[in-house]
Amino acid sequence: MTTALITRTDRTVPITVFARTTASPATAFRIVAPIDLSRVFRPFGPLPGVARVEGQTAAWDRAGVSRNPVFTDGSRVSEALTEYVDGHGFAYELTGFTNVLARLAAGVRGEFSFLPDGTGTIIRWTYEFKPLPGRRWIIAGPFTPLWSRYMQRALDRMAAVVEESAIMEG
Repeated sequence: MTTALITRTDRTVPITVFARTTASPATAFRIVAPIDLSRVFRPFGPLPGVARVEGQTAAWDRAGVSRNPVFTDGSRVSEALTEYVDGHGFAYELTGFTNVLARLAAGVRGEFSFLPDGTGTIIRWTYEFKPLPGRRWIIAGPFTPLWSRYMQRALDRMAAVVEESAIMEG
């Protein structure tokens, strides 16, 4: 059994963003869970986008699957899916950053939830940073607004992909 990156006693820095879509939660989940990261994570200010994903040997549809996103600046990270509840949500952990985040955080726990909103869906995405000792103030302070805008832009692109796909499916 793998030990969780974040425990109850850790002082983390969570950042949460939301987007709405007219698609059902099951449809939004089905489109977002396996989404092409390079399609939605684009450079923003000093933050790189995702250029490609390497090392994924199985479908992104169950806990235990892993992959290595490679960023547009050449840095990379290890990503492992830790939870997967079909149609409702999934969680993952990011560790082994090779960019500036390696000097700020031990890792990140990400979580997507797909919540009913009338006939559509609210997509909730949380990025929970586990700061390295003495670095929490950086992540909780000047880094948070920049990262929040980066996340919101990526999530808005995901919601647009959901809308496009739902239209194409009729």
